[in-house]
Amino acid sequence: MTRLLERLAPCGPVVDPKAAERAHETITRRVGEAAPLVESAWPALAPVFSASPYLTGLARRDAKRLPSILDGDPQARLAQILAEAEAVGAEPDFETARRAMRELKADLHLLTALCDLGGVWDLDAVTAALTRFADATLHASLAQAVRLEVARGALTHVGEGPDGPAPGLFCIAMGKHGAFELNYSSDIDFSIFYAPEALPVAEGVEPQGVAVRIANHLGRLLAERTADGYVFRIDLRLRPDPSSTPPAMPIDAALDYYESVGQNWERAAHIKARICAGDLPRGEAFLAELQPFIWRKNLDFAAIADIHSIKRQIHAYKVDDRLTAKGADLKLGRGGIREIEFFVQTQQLILGGRHPDLRSPRTLDALAALSDAGRVTPEDRDYLIKAYRDLRALEHRAQMIADDQTHKLPESDTDRKRVAALWGHPTLRGFDAAVGQILKGVNRRYGALFKGEEELSSRFGSLVFTGVEDDPETLATLKRMGFSHPERVAATIRGWHHGHIAATRTARGRELFTRLAPRLLDAANATGAPDDAFNRFGDFFAGLSSGVQIQSLFLAQPRLFELIVEVMAFAPRLASTLARRPTALDALLDPAFFGPMEMPKDAPWDPADFEGAMDAARRLFRDQTFRIGVRVISGTAGARDAGAAFADLADVIVRGLAPAALAEVERLGGAFPGQVAVVALGKAGSREMTAKSDLDLMTLYAADDPAGMSTVKAWGAESFYARFTQRLTSALSAPTGEGTLYEVDLKLRPSGTKGPVAVSYAAFEDYYAREAETWELQALTRARVIWASSPAFQARAEAAIAAALRRARDPRKTAVDVLEMRQLMEDERPGKGDWDLKLTPGGLVDIEFAAQFLQLIHAQAGGPLAQNTGEALAALGREGLGDPAALAALESAWRLEQDLSQLLKVALEDGHDPEAEPKAFRALLARAGGVREFRSLKTKLAKAKVEARAAFEAVVRG
Repeated sequence: MTRLLERLAPCGPVVDPKAAERAHETITRRVGEAAPLVESAWPALAPVFSASPYLTGLARRDAKRLPSILDGDPQARLAQILAEAEAVGAEPDFETARRAMRELKADLHLLTALCDLGGVWDLDAVTAALTRFADATLHASLAQAVRLEVARGALTHVGEGPDGPAPGLFCIAMGKHGAFELNYSSDIDFSIFYAPEALPVAEGVEPQGVAVRIANHLGRLLAERTADGYVFRIDLRLRPDPSSTPPAMPIDAALDYYESVGQNWERAAHIKARICAGDLPRGEAFLAELQPFIWRKNLDFAAIADIHSIKRQIHAYKVDDRLTAKGADLKLGRGGIREIEFFVQTQQLILGGRHPDLRSPRTLDALAALSDAGRVTPEDRDYLIKAYRDLRALEHRAQMIADDQTHKLPESDTDRKRVAALWGHPTLRGFDAAVGQILKGVNRRYGALFKGEEELSSRFGSLVFTGVEDDPETLATLKRMGFSHPERVAATIRGWHHGHIAATRTARGRELFTRLAPRLLDAANATGAPDDAFNRFGDFFAGLSSGVQIQSLFLAQPRLFELIVEVMAFAPRLASTLARRPTALDALLDPAFFGPMEMPKDAPWDPADFEGAMDAARRLFRDQTFRIGVRVISGTAGARDAGAAFADLADVIVRGLAPAALAEVERLGGAFPGQVAVVALGKAGSREMTAKSDLDLMTLYAADDPAGMSTVKAWGAESFYARFTQRLTSALSAPTGEGTLYEVDLKLRPSGTKGPVAVSYAAFEDYYAREAETWELQALTRARVIWASSPAFQARAEAAIAAALRRARDPRKTAVDVLEMRQLMEDERPGKGDWDLKLTPGGLVDIEFAAQFLQLIHAQAGGPLAQNTGEALAALGREGLGDPAALAALESAWRLEQDLSQLLKVALEDGHDPEAEPKAFRALLARAGGVREFRSLKTKLAKAKVEARAAFEAVVRG
């Protein structure tokens, strides 16, 4: 037996002589008669106690601790500590047991640190000592937890022998705990499983409650901080789906999870799994049953790609990127421990199913086996083994300073000098250079090992969503990408990886999502509104019944995917449509999606089924408005095409629902001998509709016999066609299970809200011949018959409209009326800022009024009549019926304002200021306005409005 003090060597320089002297005085006084032992070892102790307040505290707190360690053989002292820890399981008093384990932890920490720093133990011996102590304290804690449950009457007895203290329940060590690789201040990762039928529960007691309480007792025994400290922080989150499962899981439920939604990173985690406490035979049987899940002999391309994703999510920087010691994360950062572990584990997952010799749970053993198998060059193997040992040694020293569960080197030079001294470096400059070289060397080899593979990181940094805890580098990346709540984004993506939604419930769905996730985040960042884009995509993604087809589409067509994410960011209404009705996306699968926006000629429903027709109309509306909106957002549809498409859609819907409404009225009241037509006014009539346009309608009817009655209820013409109008309005506006269609406005009919809702042909002719005001005739210039019960009546209705417009009128009085109406609108409904494209001076109302005025004063002489404002201005110009410069200014402004209005109505709620929107949306708006920059668009729009207002004045005032 060799005493430790005879083997200790100084680890490095004394970084703080004053701290060393204070420690020397305090400790020698505290140990009393054992002071000569301390004096003998002081050359090796001084560098340790000058750098580590924590280790100084351990030596000072118990007078016997340091002398007993120095005066004994380190392996014998370790064995004594482990035996005493195991014996705590039999301690009858709970609090005494807790205190004893914490004191033993202090003994172990001081022993391990001195053996590590003094060059007595190598890395394997250090991590083995820490892991064996973790096992011993877990054994004892489990026995104590079972005693508590026996005392409360939930369990019948404390078990003995290989079945453990709670037969049927066992703990599986994971991660570094499982591989005997625990670091100095590590937490311990383990999972608790149990067989409900095997637990010795008392009659009437639920096994799950007992198992969960045992898990909670373990937390109190090991992790709870008391005046004596703590033993180990514990982490139970490597169990299946930890966010939605209890801390102790039934065996069958766990196996079902791994067989159905187990992920590749969970396979990697189980490479290091071993039974560490409890019912050993049952635990071994559980791990044996998991072997086919961990080690798959046959892997398809997608599975291999998903395994590779574990490492490709780490951003491999270029060689000349700065990787420095200051603040370096030795575990998770670039060039750190995780890069070595991820490389090893991914190769094990791919090859280990067919090559059992590659299945070692220990990182360095596995790395050596991979080299023997020709998968790693001897040069890379040797470099990575040395780098791994150095990084683990650095990690231990960073933790020894204050017993922090840190993996980072300090930012402060003063604190980093402490770590440097414990690692044997006399100067900070030399220490920083050495650490930087290690990090760069590891990261360079890491990147070279996977050169040419699809990256799953981002240009902003790593995007790692494996495991159950947030990756600091990933959170930093998400923050750089503009996300306000990186932790929430990371948790959401991990939940999707866990199969919490239907789209990722299959292995194939999860494999596809692994590739899609970084593209989603990059696309969300590119919109300039990443929070909105991600949240709305999440609503849509969660609503999918299956994710394989859509995710495959998105991966195969990245520009289309980016477009959908833009829609999520910029068009809340379209995003909401997708979230509520993901089937709207089916339209994207149509190769003709970006072709001409043609509507079906005939409504695809049976008019005899009124309610069925209403639902079918809403489905058509939803799909087509989504399609048109996406085309507008993408810039592949101009204002004229979009306005016409929205109007064509309204036409199809009215043409399909009007016969259904008429058939419904006839079913209720009997047939009526007469004819009826539906006239569109406003933007529907002029085919300038936007995503938010309502329907301005008028129904016009003529009875074959003014005294005629319906065959069943004897309704007269006015009642019959009023009911038809009400049914049609309801069909167009009432919500159903398939959603809504339009707001319908009937106020532009003769007499407005005061007259009957349906207008007789005779009343129409009389009203527009004798009573109609100029503003009503202006509105009539946009009238368009979109459905009639017969072609002949449609022709009559169109003739009546044309006759009303072509009557003689006084140009001067018409001009006065138009100017007065425009002034009234400005007084009562003034524009709401520069981006109110309708009501502000020079906006669409000015342009429409000018076109309507010219049509009205020239119609009697055969001047052109066109419902569409742009077409009317062009026709008037061709006929020479207006000042060419004024007409050109009006038409140019109309096109610009229509282009902008279409995009604004698709994307924003009314009143939203585009200038407050993300830069990417402002760029879309600039593109719609035909300029390169938003600033130029504002200038162009302001100039167009000024010119349009002047043209309006010139045209109407003369």
